[in-house]
Amino acid sequence: IAPALPPFICAHLVNLYSKLDLPAAAAAALASDPHPTVVSYTAFISGAAQHGRPLPALSAFAGMLRLGLRPNDFTFPSAFKAAASAPLRSTIGPQVHSLAIRFGYLPVDPFVSCAALDMYFKTGRLKLARHLFGEMPNRNVVAWNAVMTNAVLDGRPLETIEAYFGLREAGGLPNVVSVCAFFNACAGAMYLSLGEQFHGFVVKCGFEMDVSVLNSMVDFYGKCRCAGKARAVFDGMGVRNSVSWCSMVAAYAQNGAEEEAFAAYLGARRSGEEPTDFMVSSALTTCAGLLGLHLGRALHAVAVRSCIDANIFVASALVDMYGKCGCVEDAEQIFYETPQRNLVTWNAMIGGYAHIGDAQNALLVFDDMIRSGETAPNYITLVNVITSCSRGGLTKDGYELFETMRERFGIEPRTEHYACVVDLLGRAGMEEQAYEVIQGMPMRPSISVWGALLGACKMHGKTELGRIAAEKLFELDPQDSGNHVLLSNMFASAGRWAEATDIRKEMKNVGIKKDPGCSWVTWKNVVHVFRAKDTKHEMYNEIQALLSKLRKQMQAAGYMPDTQYSLYDLEEEEKESEVFQHSEKLALAFGLICIPPGVPIRIMKNLRICVDCHRAFKFISGIVGREIIVRDNNRFHHFKQYQCSCGDYW
Repeated sequence: IAPALPPFICAHLVNLYSKLDLPAAAAAALASDPHPTVVSYTAFISGAAQHGRPLPALSAFAGMLRLGLRPNDFTFPSAFKAAASAPLRSTIGPQVHSLAIRFGYLPVDPFVSCAALDMYFKTGRLKLARHLFGEMPNRNVVAWNAVMTNAVLDGRPLETIEAYFGLREAGGLPNVVSVCAFFNACAGAMYLSLGEQFHGFVVKCGFEMDVSVLNSMVDFYGKCRCAGKARAVFDGMGVRNSVSWCSMVAAYAQNGAEEEAFAAYLGARRSGEEPTDFMVSSALTTCAGLLGLHLGRALHAVAVRSCIDANIFVASALVDMYGKCGCVEDAEQIFYETPQRNLVTWNAMIGGYAHIGDAQNALLVFDDMIRSGETAPNYITLVNVITSCSRGGLTKDGYELFETMRERFGIEPRTEHYACVVDLLGRAGMEEQAYEVIQGMPMRPSISVWGALLGACKMHGKTELGRIAAEKLFELDPQDSGNHVLLSNMFASAGRWAEATDIRKEMKNVGIKKDPGCSWVTWKNVVHVFRAKDTKHEMYNEIQALLSKLRKQMQAAGYMPDTQYSLYDLEEEEKESEVFQHSEKLALAFGLICIPPGVPIRIMKNLRICVDCHRAFKFISGIVGREIIVRDNNRFHHFKQYQCSCGDYW
């Protein structure tokens, strides 16, 4: 039989294995000690708590009590840390609290008090936390920081700001944690002015040299929609770490500056930073915004190579990116392979179906989400579901969900939901009912609400109701050319050329310029942009020759141009030539010439695809045997073998 190790050796081994996160070896070393001390148990409890193993830590804490060992001021903080991670509704935290009182550590010992305070905040027992904080005779900066940081994490930024001023009024001096918490609170509450004033205080006190403080400032300015100021702070940093780069990528992404965000990601990689889950997920959101499928696939490969593709944040960002880029099959694969899903994951998958108008699958995933009980839907979930019903033609299902959302899910309808319902009813030709919904709104209708009604009126030729919607839009946003153009086009489609011309003249008189419609194709990392009747492209002659050939083939197959959407008072023959020079047809011809067979042709368009181009693309997809994917300003259209994924409902 091997002789027992001396107690001090056992204690050192327990400490070593616990810090290295080797729980089995640490437990064996503790068990081999014939006379374990409070030091050995404290080392084991501390290691288990720090590495997210609350149950072994609390079990060891109970074991030392059974042996008659008295916990000390190092044991209790570790026990409280473990209790903070215990299962919900567990009473272990208050039990440890009562023991700390019995042994005389609470409320006088600041170290133990702060640990207990943090535990109560993390377990959601705010009343007990505030009571304990009020009892503390000596509130040091750590105690105030516990209040501030937990309030920020729980989404209570005002409480953080009040706690900071409480610290200052009590004569306490903030440290780096206090400063970061204050910036995070200002970011959460969108208090730009207060945060800028605090920035000046930070510089005055010398905190601006700390990388953590600078990171929190970049994050603050980014969330307050000041990407330029975030960049100025970032550029002034002498030392940067991974968090610095991630914050800068996120600051750009949150402000719609996708190209700058991706450039920041590339800068991080060039500087030697390894890709992290937060960095990759932030960069993936930029790909979704840019509709940069090739960039997204490259980032997916980076995530797989870095073994972070299963991370819930990365997986959710991948589902979102593939969904927004129209690759719903790839989004589905990641969604169903993800072992754990959160609200973002579910919303991203439902949103992916909404983008392509697949209402049936969107409703199936929504039902799965409800049945799984993993998470409850939020207002974004319902926006996505109603949108998918609108684009998929399931008017009854979408309207029923809108009518029952308050009762079923406790979610009050927002402006976004009303806009979706107006679009839902409008697409179904129920513009009058949509107008009644608008009139019954408890809040002021937004631009998106009136815009949905105007678009529906234009689609179904309801010119008088469309004029009402347009006038409301002119009041809300008089400089938006799109609303004027839509009203003009509506009158032109109805053959009311004089009224259409009057609106165009009015635009010119007040200085409103129309944003030109354009389509673009990316090939070999070059973006080729086309506008209607574009003659400037270097391949103009080849494009026109192919369009002429396709036109003859289409007409032989039964295609007739829809000249209703040639919005000029022209002769019929001129109108036919007009519609065949739309930007998306030029982009398609370029794609057919340059992109090899077997590769889908992806076309982006800044306006809604017109009926004639939609019909032509169905014919062309079957004639040339190619898959054509168009992303207009509303949704995706997948053309293949004379059919479109939208079922001619958009």
